[in-house]
Amino acid sequence: MRSMAVGEFKAKCLAVLKEVDATGQPLLVTKRGKPLARILPPEEPTGKEAPEAIFGCLRGFLKGDLGDLVDPIVPPEDWDHLNEHWSLNPPE
Repeated sequence: MRSMAVGEFKAKCLAVLKEVDATGQPLLVTKRGKPLARILPPEEPTGKEAPEAIFGCLRGFLKGDLGDLVDPIVPPEDWDHLNEHWSLNPPE
């Protein structure tokens, strides 16, 4: 693995990143001879979204017929508090 001092990396950052992307060879960035960071090429996309992705992470989570999304899950008759007329008999 090729290594480079942090000062040199700072001066040539964009060119070095392009080189790592083009060659696929990682780069070790050092500070006073000690490893500071490792620059890796991007992974090849697999065509499947990563589970950490915000969009699409729950795709396929729910199965079956979902019906209309605005239909209530529980019928209103099953809710006692909905049968009471709060406006006529306010809670005490």
